[in-house]
Amino acid sequence: MNRISRQRLSSAFVLSLAVLVFVSSGCAPRALRGGEGTANPDLDRPAMSVLLDRDDITFLVDGYLSRLESSNFWQQQVKGRAKPPIVAIWPIRNATSQHLDDQMLWLLSSIETSLVNTGSVAVVDRSRQDDLAREIGIQQGSIYDPASAQRLGRQLGAQYFVTGKITSVDERLNKKHRVQYSLFLQVIEIETGLIRFQDQIDRSKQIER
Repeated sequence: MNRISRQRLSSAFVLSLAVLVFVSSGCAPRALRGGEGTANPDLDRPAMSVLLDRDDITFLVDGYLSRLESSNFWQQQVKGRAKPPIVAIWPIRNATSQHLDDQMLWLLSSIETSLVNTGSVAVVDRSRQDDLAREIGIQQGSIYDPASAQRLGRQLGAQYFVTGKITSVDERLNKKHRVQYSLFLQVIEIETGLIRFQDQIDRSKQIER
């Protein structure tokens, strides 16, 4: 092996060693797995921004469902009925100034799952409802319309719609940035158009620089 080849080989070895030291020193990006059963069970808990995240949505939906299940309407008209009433979820409206497409899908899924798990109502599968809604011309985020709701409700065989909106108030003061979110939901009897239950759950997030 000539001198030039040896120099090249030596340079390559030094470069490889430097890369190895850099990676092992912890300077390289490191992926973490979080959740129950991992070394980081609370990885999802800290807020990364003032945007709505999964933990916020879970808090809002759980809070609403807790109040719904303890309401007179639920206790007297829903719980314990021989034939559970059928409930459908009208598209929830994003009334914030943010783009929340992924969050709205999670919100709808969370509401659906929570209602199913009460064991007191039968919930229309959203994929079936979405197909019928498109046929009628109802888009995601549409404001609740009694006439369209009655037409869709009859096709779904539903007695109630859960509908509502999520809003936000954005405030900045000096180096503080706070966003206050509100989830407002109603349970509407489709045949009569009467509001049987409504409530609002709030959640605030803040960043200090």
